[in-house]
Amino acid sequence: MSGRLRYRYAMTWTWQIEDADGNALEVPDTDLGSQGDAESWLGERWRDFVADGATTAVLQEDGRTIYRMDLATAEE
Repeated sequence: MSGRLRYRYAMTWTWQIEDADGNALEVPDTDLGSQGDAESWLGERWRDFVADGATTAVLQEDGRTIYRMDLATAEE
């Protein structure tokens, strides 16, 4: 053994849902374990968010923005 300890760091994936003015809307807890889990979570709920006035979803990994998604184009 090399004497080095290996730590497994768990990433937290979250969504920030925003209205047209860039204000964050209140959403259920979105601390998810993987990008795939996060994308599936949004896929099941985005229509409800749009109905509540959301226009943008922002995927974040440990607080760092990964990408922004325009929810209006998802309706097309």
